[in-house]
Amino acid sequence: MITHLEVMVEEPSMEAFLREVLPRLIPEGTTYAIHQFQCKQRLLSELPKRLEGYAKWLPADRRIVVLVDRDQDDCNELKQQLEDAATRVGLRTRSQDPENWQVVNRIAIEELEAWFFGDMDAVRSEYPRVPSSLEQRKKYRNPDRIRGGTWEAFERVLQQAGYFEEGLPKIEVARQIGRHVDPDRNQSHSFCVFRDIIREAGNI
Repeated sequence: MITHLEVMVEEPSMEAFLREVLPRLIPEGTTYAIHQFQCKQRLLSELPKRLEGYAKWLPADRRIVVLVDRDQDDCNELKQQLEDAATRVGLRTRSQDPENWQVVNRIAIEELEAWFFGDMDAVRSEYPRVPSSLEQRKKYRNPDRIRGGTWEAFERVLQQAGYFEEGLPKIEVARQIGRHVDPDRNQSHSFCVFRDIIREAGNI
């Protein structure tokens, strides 16, 4: 049985979001630690050494989750970079060993804010002036296919509704929306893939 998750993320806003959401995805009694690296470049550069350290002591009842934004990267190349970092130090990834994995790599497409667009009811719980018809518009219908940067798109949506005219406070917003997110209604495919692996890990 898995009793603990080590979660690595690239920035503080994702950490704030997950601290609200993870307790609703893992069984009671399962613990977790979130390690954020301030930016994606730092996470990717430090990941090999961090995984090397885990490989020397990781108990059988622990799993590692690595979560990064795709941004403008090629998704397959980014995933392969993450996979290679684990396999080089002898850790089993879920892609290689679905039954007995130690590390799973997941990608938010293209950024955390796509996950916000995936649950606009959660967004409106905090920011009720956001139009109720927003997610029916063609450009917002598929959260993982919003073009031109989901962070920028989400900031524009809130500003057009009269919020944060001086700029989006990403950590605060992530925390507030995270409190209201319903994992089972989110329409972002990349969120659902992440959600399902967390639930899987918690129930191994």
